[in-house]
Amino acid sequence: MQCQVCNKNEATIHLTEISEGVRTEMHVCEHCAQEQGIAVKSNMPINELLSSLLAVQPADDELAGPSEQNLTCPNCGFTLDQFRKEGVLGCPHDYEVFEKSLLPLIEKAQDGKTAHCGKLPSKTPRDARRQIELLDLRRRLETAVSNEDYELAAKLRDQINQMEN
Repeated sequence: MQCQVCNKNEATIHLTEISEGVRTEMHVCEHCAQEQGIAVKSNMPINELLSSLLAVQPADDELAGPSEQNLTCPNCGFTLDQFRKEGVLGCPHDYEVFEKSLLPLIEKAQDGKTAHCGKLPSKTPRDARRQIELLDLRRRLETAVSNEDYELAAKLRDQINQMEN
């Protein structure tokens, strides 16, 4: 797919925006994205990222407790030791089998987040950012209430009220 700005280079950045129920897509090359002020981060393959995170782990028992050390995926036969060596998993079921061990690595790699929360282009209008922040706060408020974390819920409620007024 060609860049929609210069119509010369291959589009490597694909932006999707949904505003008032209308979805718009834009496909641009890295050069045009930089000219448009769209933040472009270099991506590291997931296996390199996980390998580098694993290399930081000083002890095997930090990646898995004693009960997880001997876990094997019933679907592919993959083990946690293989993951340590190769930095990749054997099959999609490994995420469930090794969840307790992988969660701290995913949190570390994603700044504490374990669920995809989307991305915003750097030139997103202020009103749109505000609405997205409000939606996120409301979602977090629902989670806090369902977890009976009323102190956090009160703080989130106050933040929502402050943003709405």
